Amino acid sequence: MFLFWFDLWVVGVGSASTVLVVLRGNSGSGKSTIARTLQDRHELAVISQDLLRREVLGVGDGRGNPAVGLIDLVARFALDRGMHLVMEGILRSDIYGPMLRSLADDHLGTTGFFRFDLPFEEALRRHNTKGCSDFGESELRQWWRDHDALHGCDERVIGSDRDPDAIVDLITTAVRLALPNR
Repeated sequence: MFLFWFDLWVVGVGSASTVLVVLRGNSGSGKSTIARTLQDRHELAVISQDLLRREVLGVGDGRGNPAVGLIDLVARFALDRGMHLVMEGILRSDIYGPMLRSLADDHLGTTGFFRFDLPFEEALRRHNTKGCSDFGESELRQWWRDHDALHGCDERVIGSDRDPDAIVDLITTAVRLALPNR
């Protein structure tokens, strides 16, 4: 067991051929939709912050939450096994930033960071089209972070002016995805 865990913490992560895509932004901005579309078009793994934090661990999103470490561990595991990976979530820069920068620094392949930066009204409109009853406008306002840039990473900003296909094309081109189409 010890050797297995040690294997995950070797300095270099992945290989020169692996791709890591990080999609960050406020709730309702379209990150999950884009991650699923990328997964449908290409062979890659998806890590969802919401799934690991809320459903697996059942923890809040404050400082020191264990989801940060779990997301890092799962990402390193996938990349070390030669999987291309898209990670998506709010991934607040003040909580997840150090982990994301460390992962990017250690990743031996191509890494692309993309931040969805939409006006609140547009994110609320998109959220309302999903028919989600788990949370609504008041929670979106509570979680909202204006222009949550991740310093130290070359993060591309995605506004509300692009449709999902254009966003997927932008990401695919930016990270030069050499992935087989499904």
